[in-house]
Amino acid sequence: MTRVLIVDDALTVRMYHRQLMEQLGFEVDEASNGIEALEKGLSTRYELFIVDVNMPKMDGYRLVQEMRKNGALQHIPVIMVSTEAQLRDREQALLAGANFYVVKPADPDSLQLQARLLAGEV
Repeated sequence: MTRVLIVDDALTVRMYHRQLMEQLGFEVDEASNGIEALEKGLSTRYELFIVDVNMPKMDGYRLVQEMRKNGALQHIPVIMVSTEAQLRDREQALLAGANFYVVKPADPDSLQLQARLLAGEV
């Protein structure tokens, strides 16, 4: 079973993304910031991270950069989600190491397709 970590400081967004991932049959855990996500990522095996950009303590860009430097986490695909819709925001996310960038609110079909692709289920 694919295990996903949803990282977002907004409970309502985590609940929305959780519902979408559980509809795919994925097992879901949550973290409310980048530091908590790194800790969970190092103690639990995940096949996918869905990461918000703007969070307290450690933002999504920094989280993905830290993941790409860590041998235990560098291979895990990341979908970055944000309300920021400018081209430079997408570029920054991809340069940090994200695999996909989605503008909130995420289209459910698109987010589920990207998650299935990155989890190797398509």
